[in-house]
Amino acid sequence: MYAAVPGLIIGFHGCERSLRDDIISEGRKLRFSTGKYEWLGHGIYFWQNNYERAMDFVTHPPDGRKIVHPAVLGAVLSLEHCLDLLDTKYIRQLRTTFEMMEHAIKLRGGNLPCNRNKHGADNPMDKVIRELDCHVIEFLHERMRQEGVKPYDSVRGVFIEGTPIYEDAGFYDKTHIQICIRNPNCIKGYFIPREEEQW
Repeated sequence: MYAAVPGLIIGFHGCERSLRDDIISEGRKLRFSTGKYEWLGHGIYFWQNNYERAMDFVTHPPDGRKIVHPAVLGAVLSLEHCLDLLDTKYIRQLRTTFEMMEHAIKLRGGNLPCNRNKHGADNPMDKVIRELDCHVIEFLHERMRQEGVKPYDSVRGVFIEGTPIYEDAGFYDKTHIQICIRNPNCIKGYFIPREEEQW
């Protein structure tokens, strides 16, 4: 009864400036990420309340592509029916889903996908190519569809990423909360983030 995420959340999406401007002025839509390595499954990705992380991501894209004019698009989000991986209930559900998926794959004689890191990463523990996690979340949603259960509108997770911010620290420089919107109706509006003013 306490699992719902109340209210609206601000999210930031790094992209090419022309795309940001087209979304704001012409109603163009962000496309779904459907790669097999997506951290929270398929959907539209936002950094929760983290403009700087969105700008860093688009300035240094992990896939090496060149963004000519990096920009950040702001969004007002409602997570609605959320697979919230900051909540023990949903963490347990995902663990159970993994066990079911693992059993099904082994019965077919297949191999589980794995999470792995990209070559030359700052922290070898990051495992930024998350094929296993993506597969588990997509497996969960497919089972929900097959069983006639309403799939989740969004997925949210916290990620401890990067390198320690000082010796023996428990805090890492790229730690963030990421949101994956599956139901585009959770996006209530877009905006161009403004600079903070001195007052």
